[in-house]
Amino acid sequence: MELLNVLAAALGAYVFGAVWYMSLSKAWMAASGVAVGADGRPANGSNPMPYVTGFLAMVVVAGMMRHIFSMAGIDTVGKGIVAGLGIGAFFVMPFLAMNYAFAMRNSKLTLIDGANATFACAIMGAILMLF
Repeated sequence: MELLNVLAAALGAYVFGAVWYMSLSKAWMAASGVAVGADGRPANGSNPMPYVTGFLAMVVVAGMMRHIFSMAGIDTVGKGIVAGLGIGAFFVMPFLAMNYAFAMRNSKLTLIDGANATFACAIMGAILMLF
């Protein structure tokens, strides 16, 4: 059952990310500087590896969050959401901000990607506590 809830949490975060980036696609492409094809979509959009890597990353994060939650005694949906928000906002986002600052990336990219990580971790936290 633990593997299923980790996979469900990963899938929930992955689907959220898909919706997030579809709704912010123009802003994200402008901020990230990703190469755009003649159709206005990312030039590597047909490459499956970013999508596979993205889902596997969500499985790893959800698995570690499940472990942390178990060790910390997080046992309700509310606590899962708050802990997930904290992980996204205070663990993931600062690393993104630091890496993007050193890479001289647009600060809007930090906000778009950091908010995705924060909300996705909150979603993972909620789903992990539903099982």
